[in-house]
Amino acid sequence: MQAQMLAPAAVLVAWSLIMLVWMALTRLPAMAKVGGGLKNAPRGGRGQNLEGVLPDKINWKAHNYAHLMEQPTLFYATVVILAILAPSPLAVLLAWVYVGLRIVHSVWQATVNIVAVRFLLFAAYSFALTALAVMALIATLGGPA
Repeated sequence: MQAQMLAPAAVLVAWSLIMLVWMALTRLPAMAKVGGGLKNAPRGGRGQNLEGVLPDKINWKAHNYAHLMEQPTLFYATVVILAILAPSPLAVLLAWVYVGLRIVHSVWQATVNIVAVRFLLFAAYSFALTALAVMALIATLGGPA
């Protein structure tokens, strides 16, 4: 069961790397169109400097990639705790729900980006993460995982 608990985390890592490539493949050509690409980037520049320079639809991929570096850090820690403490089938299911909804959220944000729908997805996967975190807390305090 431990490997089953870690599989969703591995998939989310792979998805984060896919988003990184998608971001690069859309941003680099857009940068070349507006100002010569990386060779003309200002010294010490940051991705945030491209806000208002590149079209919003191009920046949406970068916004989502940044989101994948935020809340999922809690997911990874929670998954490891549960994997160590022999997770329940419900924990494995909730981990897959979290990852599935994160992927749907990524595709939605990178392409359509209607905030009301994004918020519903955010609320749903945050609920799954909260349930996982409670399960991890209970398991570390001696209860069932």
